[in-house]
Amino acid sequence: MNKVGITETVLRDAQQSLIATRMERKEFEDILETMDNAGYHSIECWGGATFDSCLRYLDEDPWERLRFIRKKCKKTKLQMLLRGQNILGYHHYSDTTVRAFVRDSIKNGIDIIRIFDALNDFTNIKVAVETCIEAGGHAQGTICYTTSPIHTLEAFVELGKELEAMGCHSICVKDMAGIMSPQVAYDLITELKKNVNIPIVLHTHCTTGLAQMTYVKAVEAGVDVIDTAISALSGGTSQPSTESTVYALEEMGYATGVDFKLLKKINDHFTPVKEKFIADGKLNPKVLGTNIDALSYQIPGGMLSNLIAQLTAQNALERLDEVLAETPNVRKDLGYPPLVTPMSQMVGVQAVMNVLFGRYNYISKEVKAYLRGEYGKAPGEINEELREKALNGQKPIQGRYADTIKNEMTKAVERLGAYARDEESVLSYVLFPQITEEYFEKAEEAKMLKVTYTIREAE
Repeated sequence: MNKVGITETVLRDAQQSLIATRMERKEFEDILETMDNAGYHSIECWGGATFDSCLRYLDEDPWERLRFIRKKCKKTKLQMLLRGQNILGYHHYSDTTVRAFVRDSIKNGIDIIRIFDALNDFTNIKVAVETCIEAGGHAQGTICYTTSPIHTLEAFVELGKELEAMGCHSICVKDMAGIMSPQVAYDLITELKKNVNIPIVLHTHCTTGLAQMTYVKAVEAGVDVIDTAISALSGGTSQPSTESTVYALEEMGYATGVDFKLLKKINDHFTPVKEKFIADGKLNPKVLGTNIDALSYQIPGGMLSNLIAQLTAQNALERLDEVLAETPNVRKDLGYPPLVTPMSQMVGVQAVMNVLFGRYNYISKEVKAYLRGEYGKAPGEINEELREKALNGQKPIQGRYADTIKNEMTKAVERLGAYARDEESVLSYVLFPQITEEYFEKAEEAKMLKVTYTIREAE
């Protein structure tokens, strides 16, 4: 019987997609041991927006949150999402910081690190992959899936070969907008399985209503692992239901290793959590529906929410359709970047500015940095007129931008003073300076600690 592993996303992507990552530790801590016994391939519980949200909204130390989950989950692999050279932030960091963050993630309990770059520029994940392997972690290299004239089946297979050659232990095809069709899934997984010898994982969202059909065809093509969410926080902009997916696969003759009875207990725990978030307005029922527009505009659910928020703030929500129509034009001008963090935010903001103020009359600082080369190599050809206007005489970066970034951690130690109690604290500050400082100021015990941290320089 063929085996299909199940990665449970309720603690990370599911709650990030539906409730903007507002789930507190107290809302899941009592169910962790049951989740650990459920037979999952892995539990995605960290990374993405969880780190930022813990500090900014939940008054939690993200490192302590991870250590707590690890203490409760002794059997199941813990998984996180890492934005390559961006780590968990929105711009590139030095190699020293990337290495330290990856090492400490594994030291504090992470087993699998899913590492991606928004442009599929793998020079931006190389350091994270190497460090993960050196630290004894499972490096899962990632292909960000999108469609465009340059994103062909052959191009994706070549990316898969690159990830295997880099030493990755597995490959994830990340369909962040839920736009992969069942037939494309079958064809792409089939070709990847022919051309690489490491496991293939598929990640998608229910945004367009395709996800469960897409998973079935991917399984038929031989995919090794798929991402699902316990049903209380599944569907809409989240992943397909774990229970229904496991049930269907078992009926089809595939083994998942998941205990269906324990899934019932897990869902019973999260159902009142969901109801609470609906009651307090953090879970808008609209995100639980199907948004077929994503097939045309390739806009992930989180990006759509951001566009609506931006237009609402400008009293211009009636222009949403114009912004949706402008988004593919901006994407083309920028060389068809996949719409995943941070590119989705950059493209969305620029589309809003183009509609409200005229095309490229205002260019965001992030888009200027992208056009200068700070985020890596664009997948396709960039509109050169736009680049010249944005750079205004500046020269594009030659080579890898991260090579020009100085170690941020030494200055962070000086700035934090007594709050620099360990390397994890310093890393939190480097990624999110203001909110980390505010968090430490709230934590009375931190004020009593002395500086005991010594920088570990890059090897």
